Amino acid sequence: MRAIWKGAVSFGLVSVPVKLYSATESHDVAFRQVHYKDGGRIRYQRVCSIDGEEVPYADIAKGYETEDGEMVILDEDDLASLPSTSSREIAVEKFVPSEQIDPMLFEKSYYLEPEKTGAKPYALLRQALLEADRMAVVTVALRQRTTVAVLRVRPTETGDVIVLQTMMWPDEVRTPDFSVDLDEIGEVKEQEVAMARMLVETLAGDFEPAEFEDDYADAVQALVQAKIEGGEVQRTETSTKSSGEVVDLLAALQRSVAAAKSKRGEESDADGDEESEEGSRRSSAS
Repeated sequence: MRAIWKGAVSFGLVSVPVKLYSATESHDVAFRQVHYKDGGRIRYQRVCSIDGEEVPYADIAKGYETEDGEMVILDEDDLASLPSTSSREIAVEKFVPSEQIDPMLFEKSYYLEPEKTGAKPYALLRQALLEADRMAVVTVALRQRTTVAVLRVRPTETGDVIVLQTMMWPDEVRTPDFSVDLDEIGEVKEQEVAMARMLVETLAGDFEPAEFEDDYADAVQALVQAKIEGGEVQRTETSTKSSGEVVDLLAALQRSVAAAKSKRGEESDADGDEESEEGSRRSSAS
């Protein structure tokens, strides 16, 4: 893994120099929109909705749309005036009971690795969080914007690691616009509750992530592999990935050799072979 940020966790007078690593990565299946006829990728143009003309990237600005549909244009000076920070500090604001943090607020996760000089205070913070069963609420500047996050301890195969999880702001969590009214549902009978409890106990167990598989992604991979083996592959001029077949590599090497010899004014083996074959065909015809 490559560190994406370096700074220090500070709580009280204690400072823990750390490195930040992305703790997750998406393995979601991604498709491209292509021309069914030849497999060419579909390109999108930046077209203005008013005059219908394509807009150069240099002429694109940021706009804020108001509730009534008006557009407020923000230039570089406007954006520069917005509050931003490049602080390298993860400032602990308070330690709160773990059950008080709604998991719905969690956004992105990062691993914190201590620098060599911060190994001991890192271990102390980790142990304190574990024994107190609390999370540290912190503020941190990531991508020049201050955000709220928490520090918690996560067991891993390589040991307990402190994880930083950024959080959404409270107004970013939507309130459901429906309610489940028991008066409308009717009376829930005790026998039904008892049966529901029995079902819960029947399916009770420990959470093991490895028990679950992404069947959709596996099926897509199997389908694509079957098409590749069946020769159903479109090789376009814009293709950047090699199929990995030896014959493709050999052909590429042959073309490279031919091109190099042509530059020196030499006759390539490929040209010679073609001429020999042409001569053989002429001899046979005569």
